[in-house]
Amino acid sequence: MNDPRVEKLASLLTNYCVAAQPGDKVVIMGAAGVMPALIATYRAVIQAGAHPFIQLQDYALEEILLKEGNDDQIQFIDPAHLLITETYDCRIYISGGSNTRTLSSVDPARQALRQKAQRELLDIRMRRSAAGQMRWVGTLFPTNPQAQDADMSLTEYEDFVYRACFIDRDDPAAAWRAMSATQSRLVDWLHGKKQVRVQGPHADLTLSIADRVFINSDGRNNMPSGEIFTGPVEESVNGWVRFTYPAIYQGREVEGVELHFRDGEVVRANAGKGEAILQSALNTDPGARYLGEFAIGTNNGINRFTRSILFDEKIGGTFHMALGAGYPQTGSRNRSAIHWDMICDMRDGGQIWVDDELFYESGHFLV
Repeated sequence: MNDPRVEKLASLLTNYCVAAQPGDKVVIMGAAGVMPALIATYRAVIQAGAHPFIQLQDYALEEILLKEGNDDQIQFIDPAHLLITETYDCRIYISGGSNTRTLSSVDPARQALRQKAQRELLDIRMRRSAAGQMRWVGTLFPTNPQAQDADMSLTEYEDFVYRACFIDRDDPAAAWRAMSATQSRLVDWLHGKKQVRVQGPHADLTLSIADRVFINSDGRNNMPSGEIFTGPVEESVNGWVRFTYPAIYQGREVEGVELHFRDGEVVRANAGKGEAILQSALNTDPGARYLGEFAIGTNNGINRFTRSILFDEKIGGTFHMALGAGYPQTGSRNRSAIHWDMICDMRDGGQIWVDDELFYESGHFLV
């Protein structure tokens, strides 16, 4: 039986998130396991008068390349993929369907080599997005592998995902516009501010946001969304943070990550589990040791950890930071082949001070 929520999600992705227009070229990316969502989104793009193209991406194919390919093959950038990245108007990426542990046995050094080669595509996407030349969104179609990661049955996980995306509402787009208005007030308050201090049981950090822009993430680039984020001044970060949730990197869990910063750079890093993965990622390139993002999650409808960063970084009452590439529209200048989000709970007494004013405490905004 067809689930009407799939068609509703496809419509939201097409008409609200990327706002596909007649004549737009739209690439729809995903694994074979999310085919119902790919088909529904293809139909929605056709109905919008745009030109859809399906691009299959699957961890199983990536595993073959990384385990059996030589260095030249691993570093090869397909000209067709490059052309799409450089010229298409919209990009819809639908994750899910694949075993999230597929790459767990792959040598991290080979994964890092692939990641470095892909940096050109990431830079192009970020530049075109910042210039308004490409609209994009990433989402997840609920399937058994992700449900298992989240310790839920598939039915329970489907309900969780569609509820987080407001698909259970009569008008999902209207619900996202309402969240946008709420977050807009916070972004407006932060405009022109200069200094942030994060304090609490898990962090004591200072960073500069001078001349940087906070972005209202209201479901247009991530579905679901619910965060405000910026790119901190690269050399300004000092102090330490111990992330309370596992950090997921290419399907692998790294637990108990603790980072120490001096003048923006990670000078000490350790983890209770997966430290080799952490160190390999930090050594990807010079930008991997600097922050590209500082963000606060605002989606109180996402109240449990699921091992999917798309959902987990939006958990209300948390903040997260990303090592590596920053978004140019925030003013970030950090460039890297990686963008690795790590999440910290603030609901147990964490505070965020902005220019010596208490902005946020124990998961609640105070302005």
